[in-house]
Amino acid sequence: MQTREKTKRLTGLALFTALVVVLQMLGSFIHLGTFSVSMVLVPIAVGAALFGPAGGAWLGFVFGLAVLMSGDAAFFMSFNFIGTVITVLLKGALAGWAAGLIYRAAAGKPGTADDRTDKSSVIGAFLAALTAPVVNTGVFVLGTILFFIPLISQIAGDMNVYKYIFVGLIGGNFFFEMALNLILVPVIERLIRIQSRM
Repeated sequence: MQTREKTKRLTGLALFTALVVVLQMLGSFIHLGTFSVSMVLVPIAVGAALFGPAGGAWLGFVFGLAVLMSGDAAFFMSFNFIGTVITVLLKGALAGWAAGLIYRAAAGKPGTADDRTDKSSVIGAFLAALTAPVVNTGVFVLGTILFFIPLISQIAGDMNVYKYIFVGLIGGNFFFEMALNLILVPVIERLIRIQSRM
């Protein structure tokens, strides 16, 4: 039985990994403001709920790699390559890891469906959906402050640098990503759990 569960977990992680890459590549064509919209946070948060913090961190790390490979970070990379790589990889991995931790705290350990109530699963999925964009954006802001303030100062012109980070760089993207996550993650997580019981 353990071999079957491990195979199921690896297959699920592989499918979610492919979904993360495809959504990031497609998302690089959809822009709200300066940056592309991260629809990828939805499968990261769902994967974190299904596969735990380590699975969420893996999916977030893959998201970071896809961002670097898609050219979405080229603007920052030309200014500070190492700072860009650190920020992009950390923001995705920490978003997935934190979403998995929050889900586990609210709903219980993945794979223990008998110990988890439907209500706690929904609450956990909702909190994971909230956590992923908050951590992703928070780490982005910290990375921007640590590595890119001189660049942002040049771009911001007369606007306050920190105001520019929150209005010009983050803008509506954060709210769009959060709304998308809050709507889709609990529904998808619930549907997968129902299907897995059949």
